[in-house]
Amino acid sequence: MTSRLSPEDQARVDHYLSAPQHQVERKPFRPWLLLAIVLASVIGLGLLSRLLSRLVL
Repeated sequence: MTSRLSPEDQARVDHYLSAPQHQVERKPFRPWLLLAIVLASVIGLGLLSRLLSRLVL
C-alpha cells in the first residue's frame, strides 16, 4: 500500500512510531478467552434476570 504522505511527513511518522514508548510488547490475542468471558457474562446476566423476576413476581 502506497503512502499518501509526503516523504518528509512519512519520515516524521516513522520517527514518532519508532520511539520507545510506542514499542509496547503485548500478549497474543486469545479469541477463545474472549468468547468464554462473553458467554459467562450473558449466562450470568440471564440467570440474574430470572432470579430477580422470581423475587418480584
